[in-house]
Amino acid sequence: MTLLSTRAMTKNFAGLTAVNAVDFDLPKGEIRALIGPNGAGKTTFVSLLCGRIEPTSGTVEFDGADISHLPAHKRINLGMAYTFQITSVFARLSVFENVALAARKRVHGTAQVAQAVHAALDQVDLNDRAEQIAGDLSYGHQRLLEIAMGLVQRPRLLILDEPTQGLTDSEIDAFKALVRGLKDTTTILLIEHNMSVVMETADRITVLNFGEILAEGTPTEIHADARVQAAYLGTG
Repeated sequence: MTLLSTRAMTKNFAGLTAVNAVDFDLPKGEIRALIGPNGAGKTTFVSLLCGRIEPTSGTVEFDGADISHLPAHKRINLGMAYTFQITSVFARLSVFENVALAARKRVHGTAQVAQAVHAALDQVDLNDRAEQIAGDLSYGHQRLLEIAMGLVQRPRLLILDEPTQGLTDSEIDAFKALVRGLKDTTTILLIEHNMSVVMETADRITVLNFGEILAEGTPTEIHADARVQAAYLGTG
């Protein structure tokens, strides 16, 4: 069953078409990677999905309902969460407090919030830093904190924008395991430049180029696609 879809999704900026008539379907329970060269339209497309900007034309549906003109906070209430909009962290608050603020959108009661926070921090291996001030974390750990802030909302769809940027190799390995472990409960859209992460975690990959879908398929199919090799993977 499809959880998220777009039809003829288009966004123009002062005569420039950043996203051009994109039809996109994301089934429930899938890990989908969205890749493409810089300037391909990935950020604009995801911003349209999340409600940060409105489309020039076309529609977005979430679980069968048209959400094309819903603001971002109402899409969050429907069960969408995303790392770049959940927020950059509150630098002066503790790690625990950051996740607790996000938890209160879905969980009520002090004990329940605390339990949810620790569970989310445990998933990203930050429980031992729960009392640390968020602004004192490394950039990589701040990215993990943002992921925890998404997970604690128990999202139906989790959109992760460049989540492994700034992570060490061991943290990236842990992230891959985390994403694979979420598959049973959460649909994931992953925007990522690290191709090992993409190839090892995604069920399917969508490739954007010049605001249009260039190709879709399994990691094996995308890796072998001559158009993708020429446009993005650099092997054509």
